[in-house]
Amino acid sequence: MDLNQRITAFANLGQFLKDFMANAEKTDLQLVDFEILKEKLHAVIETSKRQNAWFSTENTLQALQSWSKNLEEESLHTWLSPYAITQTEAKEVAVIMAGNLPLVGFHDFLSVLITGHKVIAKLSSDDQLLLPFLAKVLIQLEPQFKDRITFTQERLPKFDAVIATGSNNTARYFEFYFKNKPNIIRKNRNAVSVLTGNETHEQLVALGADIFGYFGMGCRSVSKLFVPKAYNFDAFFKALFEYKDIINHHKYANNYDYNKAVYLMSLFPILDNEFMILKEDENFSSPISVVFYERYNTKTELQTFLSEREAEIQCVVADDFSENEIPFGQAQQPKLNDYADGVDTVAFLLKIS
Repeated sequence: MDLNQRITAFANLGQFLKDFMANAEKTDLQLVDFEILKEKLHAVIETSKRQNAWFSTENTLQALQSWSKNLEEESLHTWLSPYAITQTEAKEVAVIMAGNLPLVGFHDFLSVLITGHKVIAKLSSDDQLLLPFLAKVLIQLEPQFKDRITFTQERLPKFDAVIATGSNNTARYFEFYFKNKPNIIRKNRNAVSVLTGNETHEQLVALGADIFGYFGMGCRSVSKLFVPKAYNFDAFFKALFEYKDIINHHKYANNYDYNKAVYLMSLFPILDNEFMILKEDENFSSPISVVFYERYNTKTELQTFLSEREAEIQCVVADDFSENEIPFGQAQQPKLNDYADGVDTVAFLLKIS
């Protein structure tokens, strides 16, 4: 199976997702049981939600929608064009996946297979169903993938390299355990946003998607705001009112009630709109339902500060602040070359060939 075959297979998987999202009655793909697959995917989404309440139907559909766009043939070719991907011996690559978001490990899954390797995916207990289902569809579209995909929740079998995603704490164990293997070890990172006070209402509404998407649980979720010294939050709160219904999710509401109670009992000054808490804090990583903020003096001073802390930052959401900024509303829509922690996964995988 050459690179073009692999690209075609994943592009067809993307088309399956597009047809699913559009609730199409049929598809041009060679899937004789398309209607059955659609029903099964609906069932997987519902079962995932029952097993993990954070995987709401809306969040899972958002993840599927995102991948349906990224898995277009032109996008795949553009992503891979800078690399020299040749036919080489397939290595066994273990991927230890996080479970904080639906399909959060799909990019690693894709990267391993698209570069010609075999993937051993160690699934999180919080996300056990979605990726195996999509893998079955992929194999139906391209049967040669059957011997290249393994899922496990047990001890990892023999492998040649590893990609592991976890917290700062688990990363220390990963670094020790996998020190003798080629590896990518990912730690905690967060997205931050820089505001100037000149943002439009539409930009602030879009920022709400960066904050509340996936309940703020992703590494690309904005958990920290940087605002000018005299910043007034009135316009910010007015724009975010569009997301007020998030408080109707019971787990989110429990976190909001708990964090609010803790801050009030501790006499911490907070700003509150009855579904989100703003707290002035120097840390980047905030609890669910809470966004930290910090005031800055000058743009140049803040640029220097964030540059010094770049190892803690996944992305910066802003408008005319820095060269690599993400526009408001786009943090949860990474492109294929937006690598987690800034580590080029494809380049890493090509070096182990």
